[in-house]
Amino acid sequence: MLAIFLGALDQTIVAVSMPAISTQFDNVSLLAWVISGYMVAMTVAVPIYGKLGDLYGRRRMILFGIGLFTLASVFCALSQSMEQLVVARVLQGIGAGGMISVSQAIIGDIIAPRDRGRYQGYFSSMYALASVTGPVFGGYLTEYLSWHWVFWLNLPLGLLAWWIARRTLRVLVIPQRAAVIDYLGSVLLIAGLGTLLMSITLIGQGYTWNSSEMLGLLGTAIVGLVLFVAHQQRTPEPLLPLKLFGNRTATLCWCTIFMTSFQAISLSMLMPLRFQSITGAGADSAALYLMPLAIGLPIGAYTGGRLTARSGRFKPQILTGALFMPLAIIGMALTPPDAWLASATFMLLTGIASGLQFPTSLVAAQSAVEPRDIGVATSTTNLFRALGGAIGVATMSALLLAMLGHTGPLQPGVSEHGLTSNILLDSLNTVEGPALQVLRGALSLTFRDVLLGSAVISLLGLSAALMLPNQQLRGRA
Repeated sequence: MLAIFLGALDQTIVAVSMPAISTQFDNVSLLAWVISGYMVAMTVAVPIYGKLGDLYGRRRMILFGIGLFTLASVFCALSQSMEQLVVARVLQGIGAGGMISVSQAIIGDIIAPRDRGRYQGYFSSMYALASVTGPVFGGYLTEYLSWHWVFWLNLPLGLLAWWIARRTLRVLVIPQRAAVIDYLGSVLLIAGLGTLLMSITLIGQGYTWNSSEMLGLLGTAIVGLVLFVAHQQRTPEPLLPLKLFGNRTATLCWCTIFMTSFQAISLSMLMPLRFQSITGAGADSAALYLMPLAIGLPIGAYTGGRLTARSGRFKPQILTGALFMPLAIIGMALTPPDAWLASATFMLLTGIASGLQFPTSLVAAQSAVEPRDIGVATSTTNLFRALGGAIGVATMSALLLAMLGHTGPLQPGVSEHGLTSNILLDSLNTVEGPALQVLRGALSLTFRDVLLGSAVISLLGLSAALMLPNQQLRGRA
């Protein structure tokens, strides 16, 4: 759980330090990649760690991931330029991919399927804890020490996690089969998936999809992924066995977790921005505004895990969460952001809906595959979770950017440099008097339409949940 917490924490703790980092290095052109580089590297690394864990043993892989993450944190803290920081963050993301993916696969090795939901619920609580404490720690360390301490904090925690993993995971079975590494498949996956995520991230920041740069990235992504699929069909030890996608239960679980992550991550971006732009509140209030969402996630994960362990079935929990999701989003869309109690209730319900689906979908996917493929199934689940978040943020950001262009609050040329909360709020600060109230009213309607669109998209996740077979998980060991 400490490894999960560390990997998730670095997705949130750095965000509040971005202004201080850009001020020291006087460089904003690469600023977005301090976060995006970490996310892209972590997403690409997840399926590779899953396969290597199946071949070499999970203890070895998680120790490598924690070690690389901790060492890269030191490089981040010692960075003397934005370029150095971005490279160090990419290395940190590669380490975090192993920490998150292998930790969840280890649960698949040592816990019986019917009991895994409870433990995956504990892991989900680590995500929620990181989302709440990350901005607080980051703001405090940046304000009273410096942004460098955001990364120095990982040193004692990483060393502690490495020591605990080294001592307690000796009981894990080391695979006896000969290891055959698919080097070509790894290169093709990195090229295809990495460029796809880069293009999605840039489009979400406002870059036009038909520009020469975007067309080049998208073309590289398509070619790389097509070659990867063709290679996986021929290689004797595939990095991502395509036969797993013939497993109906596992495939539908990946669809539901993709859509759940799509909604949860994009809402965590949209809701604070909506609150700040319409009410004029500060960043500290916006962070508190997200707390019901973060609180609801471990509640849903714990409840779903207990119900799964008791009944041995996963579909009721996933279906309940998928049904709650569009209803909660519609409620948020129709509730004014200054109606705090009603907004908090719907955000809490959204968190519970997400929590019911995240760990339960993972447990169902692990149970649906053969024991030798648990690592790959776990990493594929995490891959779809990360892809859902990245595509969700990009899609909803692009939709918001298009609608804001008609509303009129953005300054000319903003779409050429990407949309950020600072740009939108700075643009609002240029308007005063009655015109500001009119503009905020138009913004309220814009965010309402964006959220209603998000609710419609969430019906895809409900459709996948409805098609899940109502199977019984394997019994306790």
